[in-house]
Amino acid sequence: MTLQGELPKPLAGFEDVNRYWDRRMQVPAAKIMPGEFYVSAQGEMISTVLGSCISACIRDTRIGVGGMNHFMLPESGEHSSWAGSEVSASMRYGNWAMEFLINAILKLGGQRNSLEIKLFGGGQVLANMTDIGQRNIEFAFDYLKNERLTISAQDVGGTLPRKVLYFPDTGAVKIKKLKSRHNDTVERREQEYIRSIAKPPVAGEIELF
Repeated sequence: MTLQGELPKPLAGFEDVNRYWDRRMQVPAAKIMPGEFYVSAQGEMISTVLGSCISACIRDTRIGVGGMNHFMLPESGEHSSWAGSEVSASMRYGNWAMEFLINAILKLGGQRNSLEIKLFGGGQVLANMTDIGQRNIEFAFDYLKNERLTISAQDVGGTLPRKVLYFPDTGAVKIKKLKSRHNDTVERREQEYIRSIAKPPVAGEIELF
């Protein structure tokens, strides 16, 4: 049992994710950034802010173990053939984000036929890149369809960033559309993320797929 203000020990491999006590919700929480994912088995809340990026919230409904990812496909390249034997550069991060999240849950005792999946994000919030949010949505839909996994809830598209709060133990989700945008934090963060993932792999780098 977690006492008020106390953070449970994170699962192995998630020690570097930003974790804190959320005073408003009165729960331990983890905040993930673009390119990160987090899995919890201890009643934590997971939060993120999405612009063009996508977050899949996935849990095993039997055991209450689940997590959230936060990813974006690189700006260039096509992703219609993601299921092929060789994954293109534009697929490295979306494919990684989905597979690693699902596999982490399965390693903790989850089963594919018990997975509940909710999908969020993919807004058109980046100037001069009006289709990247939609391409992210299409990738996520295609991925789950090919994996024969059903989406139980979704809130995707539109023109506004979203703040998403996810509770893996119950499956509850709280979403706030950020209608008042006093700064360009979301846009800058996603532009930096695009630049980082669009770089070609370093020679000799190990590819996950």
